[in-house]
Amino acid sequence: MITVESARSRWRAVPGVLATLVTVVCGAILADRLILQAEWWQVNRTVTHAPRPQLADLGPPPGPVTVSWQLSTSVADSELPAYDRVAFTLVDGELVVVSGRGLTVRDARTGRERWHYYRGEWSLLGWAHTGQVLIAYLERTGHRGNRLMVGLDAVSGTLLWRQRGDVPAATERTTLRWPAGGGVVIVTEDGRHTLYGRSAVTGRRIWTKRLTHGCLLPEAAPYGSAASETVAAFGLDCGARDRTLAVDPRTGHTLFTTNAAHAAVSVSGDVTAVFDGVGLYAYDRSGRQFLIRKGEDVCRNMCPTTVTGGHLLVAYDLARRPEDGTATRRLESVDIASGELSWRRDVSGYTALSVTGGVLYGLRSRLADPLLPAGIDVIDPATGEGTTVPAPLVTRPGLDGVRPWVAAGGGLLYVAVPTARPRPFGGARLVALRGGIRGSGPPQLAGVSVRDWPDACSLLTKHDLPPGYSAESSPADVEGMRVPAGCTYRPRHQKRRASSAPERETGALSVTVQWVAADPGAASALFWAARDTQSAVRDPVKAGDAAYGLGVPSGTVVMRVGRTIVTVTAELPGMATHLATLIAARLRAGD
Repeated sequence: MITVESARSRWRAVPGVLATLVTVVCGAILADRLILQAEWWQVNRTVTHAPRPQLADLGPPPGPVTVSWQLSTSVADSELPAYDRVAFTLVDGELVVVSGRGLTVRDARTGRERWHYYRGEWSLLGWAHTGQVLIAYLERTGHRGNRLMVGLDAVSGTLLWRQRGDVPAATERTTLRWPAGGGVVIVTEDGRHTLYGRSAVTGRRIWTKRLTHGCLLPEAAPYGSAASETVAAFGLDCGARDRTLAVDPRTGHTLFTTNAAHAAVSVSGDVTAVFDGVGLYAYDRSGRQFLIRKGEDVCRNMCPTTVTGGHLLVAYDLARRPEDGTATRRLESVDIASGELSWRRDVSGYTALSVTGGVLYGLRSRLADPLLPAGIDVIDPATGEGTTVPAPLVTRPGLDGVRPWVAAGGGLLYVAVPTARPRPFGGARLVALRGGIRGSGPPQLAGVSVRDWPDACSLLTKHDLPPGYSAESSPADVEGMRVPAGCTYRPRHQKRRASSAPERETGALSVTVQWVAADPGAASALFWAARDTQSAVRDPVKAGDAAYGLGVPSGTVVMRVGRTIVTVTAELPGMATHLATLIAARLRAGD
């Protein structure tokens, strides 16, 4: 039986128990805030009070270029492979480097670090930029619900604000960037049915925009509209009637909507480009369509575009030829006000475009097939006339750690491409290029005369080859110049017949002079840059001044001898290495 006294004792114990529970709960909350979520142990951050570097609005003059400085950035492992990317942008004399690790801001003239923001056990999965503010979105590794958004002063790295709960509005997959403009960063919530505009300076919510019933924002898109200060565009998932929505980032007011199924969207200036897999369409800020280019293959994911002087510059593919699957690629300048074509030129294909100081820079994946360097076109956007020069870097298909990027400022040209190294996730190589020494030869060959190129078919004699082989030359076409770069050796009974379909060629050998640089130092830099893009490298190979093999066993050997880079391919085991040593001796004898 419970006595009155025992009941009173129990009631007297209740406040103590409650006080203990309150203490435990408060302690847990304080521990979470002061320890688990605290900045002091999670954040590795520096700031700077150095003056902001000046960067003139110009790139290098047309002509050969050389490396001023370079940077390699590893792709971080976030446990979310689709977000393991590296991206770059220029902000008033500063180079912003974005990776899963965090933000690093460098002096764009020298590459020296100014400040950084890293957060241990967290991954950066998105970023935005407007005015003088960088915004970073981070998630705690293994805990996607634990997320954080921070606003940072782009000049000093000073923390402006922090906010938990929001997520980016439509992150671009290949750059991790999402829309911000006019001093406002655009975010959404878990349901992705509403857009919110937050002040980039204070983090305070400024406007709210509910999407049309049945529509929602994608978490990520192949391309996005993040680079414009005046227009933010989103491809909305609306079931059977997907659409593109363009808003003013400052106010959230709708600029226009258009129906577009599964579309990729990009914005440059006031122009919104939409590719829906059927055609490419361009709209001005009012929603007036002024350009259409039909075709399933007109773009890959999205055609490179940029805006200058009231014109849209766009690079796209014409219809592919059914016999070989190749396409003619074209660069056009279209007047935005009238939609009329100002000029066009056929090109070998651009992976990135940028305008600085009234000059258009276009990055080609290759100067010309089968040569090693990437190519850069320096074009007058008013006339379409320009100069093509090689870039001291190499691009390879299938590498996606960074989307190829080009920008200019302070007399330098910045170019970034993906690499297979460092292992295991690859990385990004950025080079800052300045004007180089003009040689006696054409700028398309970095000042090296065509006469200085060895004929690929002269590097082996019939005594070097198995009996019965014949040579077939395949020169490279560099802006109308024929360079004797390639040579294929086949057994005579397998010589290709023009009237019949090609058969599988067993026993074929090939020699390709992939580049002749102005000096051995430039050749060495390009050689190692090429090696960094290969994932199946076999080292070492004893041939020339430096060499590496590809394949198991090495059926291909890439070799540098002085200022010449040569690739030798043979199907017979050990044959490529043997022929490479013979070619190296012949090149040295010819110097």
